[in-house]
Amino acid sequence: MKGAVLDDLGLHMAEADNVLTAIADLEAGMEISSDDATVELAEDVPFGHKVALVPIEPGDTVVKYGEPIGEAVEPIDPGEWVHTHNCESARGRGDRDASEGEVA
Repeated sequence: MKGAVLDDLGLHMAEADNVLTAIADLEAGMEISSDDATVELAEDVPFGHKVALVPIEPGDTVVKYGEPIGEAVEPIDPGEWVHTHNCESARGRGDRDASEGEVA
């Protein structure tokens, strides 16, 4: 399998990823450790959703599977749920140039 499972709680697919994918329903206060740091969950995160591993500022690219998947629209702290309330998808957007991520 590509990637690494961290503490049997999340999947970190590529070294470039700044998020991990929850492989179970996660509860606020749980801790997930990687080689670099330990992240405490700030809120509940549903199975299959993303958790920030590092601070992500508005305009920063959210990277999952080693690929850009969106852009932060507000500050996201490590351990926070990354979803539509704080991240805007860059995939399947007809209003953006796919090669540059720019608004068309």
